[in-house]
Amino acid sequence: MTIPAVILDNVVKRFPLTKALDGVNLAIDPGKVVGLLGHNGSGKTTMLKIIAGLRRPTSGRVEVFGMTPGVETKKRVAFLSEVNTYYDWMTVDGLLNFVKSFHPDLCLEKAAELKEFMKLKGAAKIGALSKGQQARLKLVVGLSRQADLMLLDEPLAGIDPPSRAKILHALVGELRQEGQTVIISTHEVKEAEPIFDHVVFLREGRNVLEGDAETLRAETGHSMEELFGEVLE
Repeated sequence: MTIPAVILDNVVKRFPLTKALDGVNLAIDPGKVVGLLGHNGSGKTTMLKIIAGLRRPTSGRVEVFGMTPGVETKKRVAFLSEVNTYYDWMTVDGLLNFVKSFHPDLCLEKAAELKEFMKLKGAAKIGALSKGQQARLKLVVGLSRQADLMLLDEPLAGIDPPSRAKILHALVGELRQEGQTVIISTHEVKEAEPIFDHVVFLREGRNVLEGDAETLRAETGHSMEELFGEVLE
């Protein structure tokens, strides 16, 4: 029997002034590309951080590859935050070497290929990069990790619309070949929709609709973008 990559069982996360997650139930099979869809404030980032082991749920059960998130699961999970936490004085190559010092699974050969694809120069200072280039750099850093589970939080933010679909299709195609499980949180549904195997619609901390992407399209007669508007507005 295959162990799910991720299980959330009635997961609740409370903060002093809000309930970010409100009884989420979810099971994700290994090797799937999952779209976590919702507006800002719907709980997407909180869910990814809990799966990554960066936050603990207030209640409920979380398993990643059959284990409670912790030291062992963090070795198998790469979390790409929407927030840019890089030092402006570092170069692109300096950052990659820095990240590899505490994430040994970062593959510098793969990073070199991704840099070329993203049109980034290794000697460029991070502070001199445009917002779009910094967004591309985050993808290079995150996707160079040889992790079993990739958690991408709004990976398209800052990237110009004409480039989004091209970048996402190429990069996720690579991850599929390597059998990695990918969860992509986004509200930019149009460009990302074609790559999803499974989708989860999150509203006010609850997964209000979930299922196989092709099945949902066939049953509803709507695209994921159309469902996003109907289910979440």
